[in-house]
Amino acid sequence: MSDQTSTSRKIVLRDNDEARMVFGPQDAHIRLVGQAFSCQLINRGNELTISGNTADVDKVYDLVDVLAQLVRKGLSVGERDVTYAIEAQRQGYVHELLELYAEELAHNYKGKPIRIKSLGQKQYVDAMRKRDIVFAIGPAGTGKTYLAVVLAHMALRRGEVKRIILTRPAVEAGENLGFLPGDLQEKVDPYLRPLYDALHDVMGPEQLARAMERGLVEVAPLAYMRGRTLDEAYVILDEAQNTTPEQMKMFLTRLGFGSKMVVTGDVTQIDLPRGKLSGLREAVRILSGINEVGMIELDEVDVVRHPLVRKIIRAYAEDESERE
Repeated sequence: MSDQTSTSRKIVLRDNDEARMVFGPQDAHIRLVGQAFSCQLINRGNELTISGNTADVDKVYDLVDVLAQLVRKGLSVGERDVTYAIEAQRQGYVHELLELYAEELAHNYKGKPIRIKSLGQKQYVDAMRKRDIVFAIGPAGTGKTYLAVVLAHMALRRGEVKRIILTRPAVEAGENLGFLPGDLQEKVDPYLRPLYDALHDVMGPEQLARAMERGLVEVAPLAYMRGRTLDEAYVILDEAQNTTPEQMKMFLTRLGFGSKMVVTGDVTQIDLPRGKLSGLREAVRILSGINEVGMIELDEVDVVRHPLVRKIIRAYAEDESERE
C-alpha cells in the first residue's frame, strides 16, 4: 500500500552546468525518465523536484543521482546512456553502472576513451579476456566487432599476439562478387569495409596503414584462411551467420598456439541462399558444451547506436514472433 502513496523529493545538483549535462538538451533526459516511471519532474536551475507514487519517486531519485555521479566522473551522458540507466533501474542494478562505466578499456586514436556500455558488453569483454575462442551473437549496434577490434589492438600493443587477422565471408544480400567491377581486391573491399572502419577508429588511418604494410594487421575474405595455421594471432570472424557449416569448421580448426578467435554474428540477418544452414548456428549447437569456448548473447538492451535502432530491432523481433 505504501508504494502507492504520493510523495515528492528534491535533488540538488552542484551547479547549472552539471544540471544541463544530467537533464539533457532541452531537458530531453528527464523527460525520458519521467515518462518511464510516470513521475512529474520539474527542474529550476540546478534543482529537480520529483513527484509521484513513493516507489517510482525513489527510483527516479536514485537514477538521477547515478547520472549526476557519472557526470562528476567526467563522463558525457547521452540519450543512450539515460535509456540504459532506465532499463537498469527497472531491473534493479542501476548503481552497478558506476563501476561499469568507470573502466576505460582503451583510447581511440583521437584520445577519446573507449568504455563498456552495458552488462552484456562487460560479459563479452570478460569472455574475450579469459577464453581462446568466443562466440558473440546479437543484433546490429551491440559493439560485437568494435569491442573485439579494441581488445585485439590492445593484445597486439602488449605483445600478447604478433598480428591481428580480421575476416568475413563475402556473402551479402542479393549481390554477387563476380558482377562487381575491378580486380579481386576491389571486389572484396566493400564487404570488408566495416572491419576497416573499426580499425580506423581504434588505430587511426596512418598507424593502420603502417601496420598493414608490416603484416601486423591483415583484413581478408574467409576463403583466404583455408590451409593456414594461425599462430600467435588475434583472429576475428565477422558476419559469421553467413558462413556455411563447412566454412565455420575450416575456420575454427585454423586456431594455432598463442592465438585467440572471436566469432561475431547476428542470426536474424542470414544472407545465405534459401535452404543453406548457417555455420554460426551449427557451431553454437555443436560447441555449447565445451567450457573453454565462450558463448555470449547480446540483445537490443546492449545496442549502443542511435536509440531508435533498439526500437527497430525490437519491432522486427516482435513481428517475427507473431508470424511464427
